[in-house]
Amino acid sequence: MQIIKDQKIIDNTWNYIADDAELKAGDISVSLARWQQDKPQLLARDGKLGIRLGATDSVAELADDLAHIQLIELDFPDFADGRLFSQAWLLRGRYHYQGEIRATGHYMPDQVFYLSRVGVNAFSAEKVEDLPVTLSHLHDFTVNYQNSIN
Repeated sequence: MQIIKDQKIIDNTWNYIADDAELKAGDISVSLARWQQDKPQLLARDGKLGIRLGATDSVAELADDLAHIQLIELDFPDFADGRLFSQAWLLRGRYHYQGEIRATGHYMPDQVFYLSRVGVNAFSAEKVEDLPVTLSHLHDFTVNYQNSIN
């Protein structure tokens, strides 16, 4: 499957591992709950590590661990829930997270410009054929009236 990262369509090398699934080799992401439960085991394995946050998860719970995490996935439950916009801003603005922040789940392609303004630099689409349209929305506006993360 492909994703958009840093305004380019690339191959995705990450796998999300459900809370009840066995850990795999390679680059994986897990839920915040699994991170909190299996942190020593996750830190000891080979491969990059990512954390998937839901709208109700607290970014502050990851603040001390961000140096160990290469990917934060923001999993949108539906396009009307904007709490993950705030989480992206907190990661970049307050905690100075430099890794990849990826939008997953049910966001709308016309939200990607605004997501990029708060620090999201990667997008996983539900259908790969949506990627070119999603990519085009990153350039919806050429003038900004307010400061942002980017």
